[in-house]
Amino acid sequence: MIDAGKRFNRDWIFRHLTYTFEKGNSYAITGPNGSGKSTLLQVLSGSMQLSEGNIQWSPDPDSYRDYREVNGQWSIENIFNQVSICAPYLEVIEEMTLKEFLEFHYHFKPLFPSLTIKKIISIIDLEKAANKQIRYYSSGMKQRVKLAQAVFTDSVFLLLDEPCTNFDSTGVELYHQLMNEYCKERLVIVSSNDEVEYSFCGERINVVNYKN
Repeated sequence: MIDAGKRFNRDWIFRHLTYTFEKGNSYAITGPNGSGKSTLLQVLSGSMQLSEGNIQWSPDPDSYRDYREVNGQWSIENIFNQVSICAPYLEVIEEMTLKEFLEFHYHFKPLFPSLTIKKIISIIDLEKAANKQIRYYSSGMKQRVKLAQAVFTDSVFLLLDEPCTNFDSTGVELYHQLMNEYCKERLVIVSSNDEVEYSFCGERINVVNYKN
């Protein structure tokens, strides 16, 4: 990000933010509720445009993926192919069973080659509910589904917005297990004001420091 800023009407959410995020590192976007953490995460995902400055997504030279480049950069129109995201405001298709939903999702974005959907369901401990419609899941079970569809997508960038929402202690333990086993070689950015969710992150960015 280079001198990046985002505003709604006349209110700046963040401004003059210059930062480099690198693969293999984990970053936390922190700040109180309403400070703009989720907005910054959505800008990084390519789903929201900046008001000023620019953002560049550089291809991983070791990546085997087919992508379109513009002057050595991924274009904003294609960055979604390299991003997976888990956030409370993203919905799952509740009329589908867990197995159907994961098959549907991984039809559009690649699954880690070493895994199967059956194995993923086992990892997140939802085997008994695999053939039940997601609308009958508890809020914690739905959060496991959201986390699974993001973590096990074979993407370069993993963006997590309050990833432990609705989790009990067992869910939090699962979250840290997934971060440790499947995310160390990726670029992980966690948006949260709860240190339990970002304790493993090596670098932290407080949005409050980039207010106008």
